[in-house]
Amino acid sequence: MAPHRSRLAPLAGLTLIAGLVAVAPAGADESSELAPLHPAPTAENGELTHQVQDLWFIELESPPTSRGTASARVDDEHEEFRAEAEEYGLEYSERLSFSELWNGVSVEMDDAQVGTAREIPGVAAIHPVIRHEIPEQDDSAPEMDTALGMTGADVVQSELGLSGEGLRVAVMDTGVDYTHPDLGGSSEFPSERVVAGHDFVGDDFNAGDPASSTPAPDDDPQDCNGHGTHVAGIIGAEGEVTGVAPDVTFGAYKVFGCSGSTTSDIMVAAMEQALADNMDVLNMSIGSAHSWPQYPTAVASDNLVDEGMVVVASIGNSGDTGLYSAGAPGLGANVIGVAAYDNTHIRAAAAEATQSGETIAYMEMDDAVLPPESGESDELVYVGRSCSSLGDELEGDPEGRTALIVRGDCTFAEKYDAAVDAGATGVVIHNNLPGMFAGGGITDRGAFAVGISQEAGTHLLELLEGDEPVTLTWTGDQATVANPNGGLISSFSSYGMAPNLDLKPDLGAPGGLINSTYPMAKGGYATISGTSMSSPHVAGGVALLLEARPDLGAHEVRDVLQNTADPTMWWGNPDLGVLDNVHRQGAGMLDLPGSILTTTSLAPGKLALGATEGPVTETVTVSNDGDEAATYEISHEPALGTHGSTFTPSFNAASAEASFSTDEVTVGPGESVEVDVTVTPPARDHEQMLYGGYVTVTEVEGKGAGESHRVPYAAYNGDYQEIEAMTPITDDNGDVHELPWLTRITECEAFSGLECADDNGGTFENQPDGATYTLDWVDGLPDIPYVIAHFDHHVTKLEMIVVDERTGRPVHPDRNVAVDVDYVNRSATSTAFFSYAWDGTVVDSRDRVKAVRDGDYRLEARALKALGDPDNPDHWETWTSPVITIDRG
Repeated sequence: MAPHRSRLAPLAGLTLIAGLVAVAPAGADESSELAPLHPAPTAENGELTHQVQDLWFIELESPPTSRGTASARVDDEHEEFRAEAEEYGLEYSERLSFSELWNGVSVEMDDAQVGTAREIPGVAAIHPVIRHEIPEQDDSAPEMDTALGMTGADVVQSELGLSGEGLRVAVMDTGVDYTHPDLGGSSEFPSERVVAGHDFVGDDFNAGDPASSTPAPDDDPQDCNGHGTHVAGIIGAEGEVTGVAPDVTFGAYKVFGCSGSTTSDIMVAAMEQALADNMDVLNMSIGSAHSWPQYPTAVASDNLVDEGMVVVASIGNSGDTGLYSAGAPGLGANVIGVAAYDNTHIRAAAAEATQSGETIAYMEMDDAVLPPESGESDELVYVGRSCSSLGDELEGDPEGRTALIVRGDCTFAEKYDAAVDAGATGVVIHNNLPGMFAGGGITDRGAFAVGISQEAGTHLLELLEGDEPVTLTWTGDQATVANPNGGLISSFSSYGMAPNLDLKPDLGAPGGLINSTYPMAKGGYATISGTSMSSPHVAGGVALLLEARPDLGAHEVRDVLQNTADPTMWWGNPDLGVLDNVHRQGAGMLDLPGSILTTTSLAPGKLALGATEGPVTETVTVSNDGDEAATYEISHEPALGTHGSTFTPSFNAASAEASFSTDEVTVGPGESVEVDVTVTPPARDHEQMLYGGYVTVTEVEGKGAGESHRVPYAAYNGDYQEIEAMTPITDDNGDVHELPWLTRITECEAFSGLECADDNGGTFENQPDGATYTLDWVDGLPDIPYVIAHFDHHVTKLEMIVVDERTGRPVHPDRNVAVDVDYVNRSATSTAFFSYAWDGTVVDSRDRVKAVRDGDYRLEARALKALGDPDNPDHWETWTSPVITIDRG
């Protein structure tokens, strides 16, 4: 089922629907490694992120050199790890070594050795290496200048004369086409506009393809994909497209090949190079959804900010997967994590309603034949919903005609096939919600298919009520049309908060439907939607801000941008006048003129109140940087809250109350005043409530009279530990499965629920009564025990202890670990799960890997909840496996 956004009655529960997903392990045959310890690939939009089989970050104890640790000490820790790993018998291959922004190494090792690696002295944590897919582009084409107007970048350029001159902006992405005339038009690298960079992977690299997963770096970061050039154009194009800061210079850090994916360890290497190249701002339109602020890319980003570089990152495109879906590196404590708003206008192909002359903008439906470039369509006939699976009969006869169909309730392919089966020569599907759309999944059968807006569909239906036949005249032209969702949060933009209850995202910018530069070899210009596009708007905005206010430090920039951002109304029904969730939009839409011209600042820039079970008091400092006294009124603006399931949250209007130590302050020029803010949470009428709002400081007397500045706040209402992490799942047949399971991998030919799937040659089969394992390959499949578990929420630590069934005690008082993983993500969907392999070994008392004897064992799993106290038994969830019999034969 394709992800979509439901629009229900005001303040009714929102259902973010994602298809129920069953997962087969990666292909396992006699020549491959054991099946992976990884989450199932489940995301359907935006950046797809998957753990890479057998690739891991190993974090060492000391902070990196950027945090003050001596280089010699870090070097010694790396050498000590290598020596200890050899003593432990750890079989691994080192990929990359890091010391400046993050202390550790990335390695290739069998997933079953993670528990062993975690026991090595000096190892602080182990994190999976994540694979990041290049986001796909949308088919519509709005004007870049309308996006500039949404943030005020056009005003900053034309009236304030700022262009980002002198600022160096790093683009970590697919590279940059430095030959593009809007990006300098040079035939050589480096150029006047693209002054630094590196290709870390090579054109043929694809982390998702074992045959192409070995990097082949070189010095030329030319873009053969397009995404990075598109991002760079938003930041600073100057030509047919004008970017936010058209006079910046670029660093191009290519971490993707021409297609496919990259890995997060390569990203950290690119960050260290950007630091060496003295970049002022780093944009990363990349993220790993549902992750932790402790993930290495987030930690390395935080350390970059400490070194003086402003880091901007997309918060993610996983809004359809519910709460806590934001991703690293945007989750970094010092990073500006950016949400996406829809653009106000869309440029799309256009036809005319022949009888009225009304322009009908349309988007082509993937895989169907294109509509004609001229002439008239066959006569239109309205056929209704066209869902044969729901028993629909067509409301009109489309034989030899163009079928007009309403979107919804079944797939585009089903609608298309039903119309074509009845003789339709073309299909026009009108939206059942405001806004344009571009569908897919259709198998071409010789009839064109296009999608149009709800408004255009209503117009055609009105014409069909007349006596004359209705047709479309194909013009081959394009039209710029208003987007009904313009200025509202984009449906794909990820929800926060961070699992440690930090307030994320931080703010937003236009990201839905943005037209920008593209490699010259691919046409020069294209349109992409995503937080990939909102992040560079902010990165370019940071360059403008730093040009105007070079005194700002890297840690101060985000506060200024948050102070002056403008929160927007709830996307579900903006006419209600209720502000959208703080944990979806942060401080609100970027306001560049406000951030540059303001003489007022508020610190901190946001308040993450944590889990509140009563009133919480924080202090906000109001500073007047102007040359005359100013008087401010302090007030409170509540925002919409959410509650219920992580995956299908509902909205509520229950708002906190806020009181202040004073409701009005007068602040002299160059002075500051502290105001105590006490937030009282709303009544706990629902489970798992997240609430938020804004402390609003409005200047009532002074040069900036009438201007408002804000500090967003958000919190969890109640005991955060009430969220159950390790939970059962309900499959697509409605059957409840009491995960965790002890499983083995089996082959099958058909799929039914979790019981069988043949995508990759095998699936996990439950072993509720225990099972015997040979720890060898049997019929091309690994015959080892796997535990699969679903996590409704993030887990700080997951460990599995090997228990001897004869004694009921661990196999050794200290050396008994089968699995030990830090900072486990929540599952991507309500039915996704992680698999954990045990290879029959533990670490013995001599710090060596040792195989257990043949016999009967159990695995005891313990999961420490997010923000849990490891010394509090109530903060751990536990599960004990059925008996595992090891019989090597």
